[in-house]
Amino acid sequence: MMEITKDEAMLIMIYSPGYRKGLISELEQMKSKLQSDETQLKSLTDEVIKKVHSMTDEEFKQLDLY
Repeated sequence: MMEITKDEAMLIMIYSPGYRKGLISELEQMKSKLQSDETQLKSLTDEVIKKVHSMTDEEFKQLDLY
């Protein structure tokens, strides 16, 4: 399983509705509302989406973020 950074874990905890596809959807929605100067948050969000997208639902359930 891939490494999740503390910042990535925090973003997942804030936006996750509890399932992988829902998290991807929530992050995509949030990302669409970012301002052009919010480049760090956009990059972090893109990285989380990429990592979560490559996981299976079972791997996502096994994330120990809390």
